Amino acid sequence: MERLKNKWVAILSLGLLSALGPFSIDMYLPGFNEIAQSLNTTVPDIGLSLSSFFIGISVGQLIYGPLLDRFGRKLPLYIGLGIYFFTTLACSMVKSVDHLILLRFFEALGSCAGMVAARALVRDLFPVNEIAKVFSYLMLVIALSPVLAPTFGGYLTTWLGWPSIFLTLAGIGLLTLIVSWLWLPDGNKPDTEKSLKPLPIIKSYLEVAKVPQFYIFAAVSAVSFSGLYAYISGSADLFLNVYQVSQKEYGLIFAIISLGMTFAGQLNTFLLNKFSSEQISFTALIVQIILASVLLILISLNLIGLYSMIAMICAYLAALGFVFPNTSALSLTPFSRNAGTASALMGAVQLGIGAIVAGVVNMIPNQNGRPMALIMLICVLISFGIFLFGRKSGIVNTKKEEAIPEIRTS
Repeated sequence: MERLKNKWVAILSLGLLSALGPFSIDMYLPGFNEIAQSLNTTVPDIGLSLSSFFIGISVGQLIYGPLLDRFGRKLPLYIGLGIYFFTTLACSMVKSVDHLILLRFFEALGSCAGMVAARALVRDLFPVNEIAKVFSYLMLVIALSPVLAPTFGGYLTTWLGWPSIFLTLAGIGLLTLIVSWLWLPDGNKPDTEKSLKPLPIIKSYLEVAKVPQFYIFAAVSAVSFSGLYAYISGSADLFLNVYQVSQKEYGLIFAIISLGMTFAGQLNTFLLNKFSSEQISFTALIVQIILASVLLILISLNLIGLYSMIAMICAYLAALGFVFPNTSALSLTPFSRNAGTASALMGAVQLGIGAIVAGVVNMIPNQNGRPMALIMLICVLISFGIFLFGRKSGIVNTKKEEAIPEIRTS
């Protein structure tokens, strides 16, 4: 670890970058009802601002990937965080839902710079055999956002009104910029041979996308993770309107459910000492399928109450806490020079599918949570099918082996 003066300071800094997007998603969820009333619209319409945020992150990552490889990790990161700061301030002053939807798109364009840079820096700064563990540590920081953000957002909404949520997020963005400037290592040097013309950029993405280990594990990670976005998108309507909990109670429920991912991410670091990332992911996907199936059956038979709903979703997300860090690490392992591009493409796929899933959930009346549970099950079934295809093709190996050697792409 010669390139790092302090490993844990670097991990915490990377975690803060990674958490900026999730904080921006989770903190304003308890304020959906108040925002809808203030802007004279409905909760599902406010939910479209969540979908626009997902789309913005997806598109933005494709933009930042080549920039991070061409100019180094820091300059594009600073620009993105600046965009985030100003657009988040603007969100606190909107007068219509259309303006909120538009600004959330540009806010996402800024926040995703941190997400792409964090993943690329993990690949830059840590040995291949430590990447999955580092992603698990980052999962702890990321998982704290749905624990803290909705609870904090609920109190802010109650005490100071919903605009205070975006003012707070703007402050977090400014803090992230300062931390990145003071303590975050530079990572790989700028690649002056990297072209920013459209055709070479497309060629670079295609070069990454055609690597079998990348497209299998990126797809598994993206589709499985979309189950989380199905829950996030449907949770406000489910708990606030179907179960009719208060804003503070919703924030607490959101935090409790997120603890499953927090616990799983840390347990994963210990399991990696005995099992491979493929083995852990395979088992976790099977558990997710069972949990999602049982949840859907219980909802369909009207045999589930508030507390059992919380417990089932918490367990489902805990299983996801094993899938996400391992498959993310495996998808980035083959790359060195193009780590920024690979990170961007992986993130764009994850958030692009997440945006589609979130939009579908928002368009369907939540009823008693059945559409949300059905989409969560569909996501994990497709993800498991991709995993099995990769194993049958010889790309996925569920036997414990040495770390996969890196592949340098041109």
